[in-house]
Amino acid sequence: MSEFFAEYGLFLAKAVTVVIAIIMIIAVAAATAQARQRRDHKGEIQVTPLNEFFDELRNALRHSILDSDELKRLEKERKKAEKQKKKNKGEPRRKRIFVLDFDGDIKASGVEDLANEVTAVLTMAEKQDEVVLRLESPGGQVHGYGLAASQLERFRQREIPLTVCVDKVAASGGYMMACTANQILAAPFAILGSIGVVAELPNFHRVLRKYDVDYDIYTAGEFKRTVTMLGENTPEGKRKFVEEIEDTHGLFKALVQRNRPALEVDAVATGEHWYGNQCLEKGLIDKIQTSADYLFAASEQCDVYEVSYEVKKSMADRLGFAMEGALTRAGYRLLGLLTARGKNLV
Repeated sequence: MSEFFAEYGLFLAKAVTVVIAIIMIIAVAAATAQARQRRDHKGEIQVTPLNEFFDELRNALRHSILDSDELKRLEKERKKAEKQKKKNKGEPRRKRIFVLDFDGDIKASGVEDLANEVTAVLTMAEKQDEVVLRLESPGGQVHGYGLAASQLERFRQREIPLTVCVDKVAASGGYMMACTANQILAAPFAILGSIGVVAELPNFHRVLRKYDVDYDIYTAGEFKRTVTMLGENTPEGKRKFVEEIEDTHGLFKALVQRNRPALEVDAVATGEHWYGNQCLEKGLIDKIQTSADYLFAASEQCDVYEVSYEVKKSMADRLGFAMEGALTRAGYRLLGLLTARGKNLV
């Protein structure tokens, strides 16, 4: 019996090894394919008319609730409006609203897609139109979000009104992007602000010294390296590092002040964040309203289009993402079992 369990355990170990190897191969292939596709710019602009989407929602509810007579009356009104619209062809066209989405991570890795979307919209948008960005981001790297904010400023340079809607969070680098807008809308409990800069760096110098391990850094330039994780950090290096952080904070505040001149920047550039209603009182936003409500109301008078830049996914990408999703779900399930059996494990 012991030999059976030993052989069975060996079989399981081999099976697990093979599965892990397959997963790694798929993941590497997916990452390589995705990088190659982005490098070759094999993406395309997708446009979705949101007016039609809102009409579908409205019609679905009407057909479930209204009787046949009411539906006929509404259909007559619709046809009458369509005829009137055709008669008014010679009149100025309706305002267009172009809707973009940005869901930011720590690297602001969606900035390349955002740049393509901005470029596409600029080929069509005129001063009478409007761009709406649905923004969600807790912030991240300065250079990534600085570039993302610069992409949005392209609209203001062309005098095309920009509205940023924040339903959940736009903090730190997220607010750096949001403040470039002509108006900022936020949900009541959306989180905004965090106008500050932070850097955290562990230092293992004393651990290395304890075990007689030397770590040497060779540089040309007094402040080529200010602080390090493994070497001994000098007072001069720490001072210079803090100075660089303060300079970055100053640039952040200047960007906010330039785009929102009425805002008392020093009062809100403390690194704190606030909820939507508090942000309205402080002048960080202009109105409490969700993106869904704003766009639905605008669709009554405007033509609304959702614009996105989509990179075509290869088979390796799809397999990689499917495997990643399966592993994530399995991990969460295991975590749930562990927390159910022993709260002290997490």
